Amino acid sequence: MSVLTRLALALNDFSERWIPSALAISCILTFVAFGMAFALTDAGPLQALHSWGGGVWALLEFAMQMTLIMISGSLLAESPFLRRGLDALAGVPRSPRGAVVWLAFLSMALCWVHWGLGLIGSAFLARRIALRQPKVHYPLLVAVAYWGMGASWHGGLSGSATLLMATPKHFLESTVGLIPLSQTTFSPLNLALIAVSFLMAVALAWALYPDAAHVRHVDAEALKSFHDLPQVRLSNARTLSAMVERSWACNGALGLLGLGWLLLDYSANGFTLTFNKINLFFISIAFLSYPNPGALAAASERAAGYAHGIILQYPLYAGVFGLIKGCGLDVKLGQFFVSLGGAEGFPLVVYTYSAILNYFIPSGGSKWAVEAPYLLEAAKTLDVKFSTVVLAYAWGDMLTDLLQPFFCLPLLAIAKVEFREILGYEMIALVAWAALGVVVFGFLA
Repeated sequence: MSVLTRLALALNDFSERWIPSALAISCILTFVAFGMAFALTDAGPLQALHSWGGGVWALLEFAMQMTLIMISGSLLAESPFLRRGLDALAGVPRSPRGAVVWLAFLSMALCWVHWGLGLIGSAFLARRIALRQPKVHYPLLVAVAYWGMGASWHGGLSGSATLLMATPKHFLESTVGLIPLSQTTFSPLNLALIAVSFLMAVALAWALYPDAAHVRHVDAEALKSFHDLPQVRLSNARTLSAMVERSWACNGALGLLGLGWLLLDYSANGFTLTFNKINLFFISIAFLSYPNPGALAAASERAAGYAHGIILQYPLYAGVFGLIKGCGLDVKLGQFFVSLGGAEGFPLVVYTYSAILNYFIPSGGSKWAVEAPYLLEAAKTLDVKFSTVVLAYAWGDMLTDLLQPFFCLPLLAIAKVEFREILGYEMIALVAWAALGVVVFGFLA
């Protein structure tokens, strides 16, 4: 067994033994925040409890926005129209190695457009490619399907922190105002980072492909299960209700209503992206992509299962946000980050800190809600651009997704592999993109 494989298994064994579940981590973080409030501020137990309880529901709108991003991406990935597109894409490569390189590129591209679509769509692409290229090295194929979550999504159109700061009435608007996407997602710095990341993904996928003696094919039983999703059975009765359930009319009407509103908004306000507009666009496309309400309902039921972590854990993270804000911890932590270095080194501090904390709090959006108050307070003191801090956070946050199985769970379930089977490849990818981030945010940002 190679050194890389032994290292991957050792890291997985360590995680299974010492790292609790994402839900348990959010509980631990809550009590750590209480301890910090008592140790670093003058807040007493009643004030801390009041601040925590007042914050629990502060991010309900944000939680629903993130839930809809995940669900709408899943709906699109499973829609009959897009599945045909995925089949066409899966048929492009003509060799096993080319298939891995192609999927690495597609994962990056899909996650840049929509992280939910990229995560679920890449998983289905891995299955479709395996059917056409059964001799492909399957662990690496699945590993590269996850690279978009580690190297493009938070710099893309559905990035949590960047979109939130550009959305009117966000929770820090009174403090820092709006930060338009022209300063973050569509800034020259971010676009250059995305371009380099795409090149790195393709090069790494090519270089990591093993020789024939070490290729591991997809399991035969798993391969048998890689077929289209079961069809929804609808009544053939000639009743009005049955005819509506079989018809595309309801789906089409609702989809066109959503797109119509977006066109009206564009004519009135120009091209601006927010969580709500992106979600409405993808939900509208999802409605248009399903043949009838029954098929859409069945797909949405499956998609909702992927969002359970967001629904349950975001109130806990919101409580931590309320605790940090209400007890004055944001000011204390902001002063601490100012002390770590001057303005020149602050983006790298944010990048590194965000990457480390993300492994333990695997949620780009809710974690930003916790960190943003004191990071932006420190940026204001150091006279560092808010947009630079948001980008440093975004790129650091998604980096350690590569080693965090929380968001990888849907991919693993769809592709039918264990996280330990792909972890070694994710470690190599993490080192490569970490080096890129250190150079950019340490010297160029």
